[in-house]
Amino acid sequence: MVVKRTIREIIKDIIMKFYFKYDNMIINVSALLLLYIIILEDIMKEIKNFFDGLLEKTTPSSPKWDKEMEKGNIEPKWSYINGCMVIAALYMFDATGDNKYFEFADNFIDYYIDDDGKILGYNIDDYNSDSINEGKTLFKLYDLTGKEKYKKALDLLYSQLENHPRIKSGNFWHKKIYPNQVWLDGLYMVQPFLLEYINRYKNGEGYEDVINQFKNVNKFMKDEKTGLYYHGYDESRESFWADKETGLSENFWTRSIGWYTMALIDVLEILDEDLIEERLLLKGYFRELIDSLLKYADEKTGMFYQATIYGGREGNYLETSGSCAISYSIMKGARLGYLPKEYFEKGKRILNSVVNNKLVKENDEYILKDICLIAGLGGMPGMGDYKIRDGKYEYYISEPIVENDAKGISTLVYAYSELIRENK
Repeated sequence: MVVKRTIREIIKDIIMKFYFKYDNMIINVSALLLLYIIILEDIMKEIKNFFDGLLEKTTPSSPKWDKEMEKGNIEPKWSYINGCMVIAALYMFDATGDNKYFEFADNFIDYYIDDDGKILGYNIDDYNSDSINEGKTLFKLYDLTGKEKYKKALDLLYSQLENHPRIKSGNFWHKKIYPNQVWLDGLYMVQPFLLEYINRYKNGEGYEDVINQFKNVNKFMKDEKTGLYYHGYDESRESFWADKETGLSENFWTRSIGWYTMALIDVLEILDEDLIEERLLLKGYFRELIDSLLKYADEKTGMFYQATIYGGREGNYLETSGSCAISYSIMKGARLGYLPKEYFEKGKRILNSVVNNKLVKENDEYILKDICLIAGLGGMPGMGDYKIRDGKYEYYISEPIVENDAKGISTLVYAYSELIRENK
């Protein structure tokens, strides 16, 4: 398995032995501690090596990170999955200044958009929230390249939101095929894009829509007992998985909560500074959710289980993508001042644990383990042994656990980019 873990553990053991046995050897202990920190920083660079190697092997027509496409034998198309990975490349460009990340992002996105701004595999009539996520990459790419087709694609995606079906209280349906339903995932897919678009091209008019959708999620989807948010909400109460009184799904799914924490912090990052009340409102939602989440972190690693509140129950496991999304959110929140500075170390601890426990190297190939492939509510059958997507515990632990999938890789790189920024 991974030699780096053994080195880390040996050095840590030596430090502890020297500290306790030889009280007068503080200089030696300090030197060992410094060595430990240097080696730890080296370990974190494994993320960069992993990501860079993956980009080198990837073409727009053959993304190496889409396990859903691989399992379903699906043709490459515009997707939230590719969006997450290109966002990760742009985060690395921002954090390092290395132009190769920008060039990868531009080449990848360029392939999917023709000169008229039409998008490969995108159908506006699907009214699919997931389709918006990849559009977030277009703002920076348009800024840096001036390609008009990127602006045309931005306008096309925004036009979807102008007509996207909504629940009565104002939130977008997750997809047309899921009427009257709000999923936490959708807040991440849509709201940062929507706010960025109206900031740039609508003079900020319409920001209230974004705020209102977060208010509704807080009102309808938050569990007051745990402080966590349920995966889905059906305003009509007609879905088989929805509670007939509350409209809520039955459980908390860590990745969906991770999507939501990222939605909050990414919106806070670009929300107009003059909107003081709105910033305080979202900051409160964010801080309360992070503090509530941390109560359910694994004591040994700081990571989070697939089914958030069930810990080591049979079948549950420490899940990579959700843990990394939360790590990113915490470190970014601390960097931007929406969390106390000391919280940065909490987020960093999660990232360290992912690298030490989930990122391995075998036969000179990196493997990022324990990523939930997919999870949802209703609609298509589950991809594991439990076919009914009913939101029960048994369902969430049944979905395939995969390696090197975009949902885990991208959020790992999101978190790593925050660490790079902090260490600059």
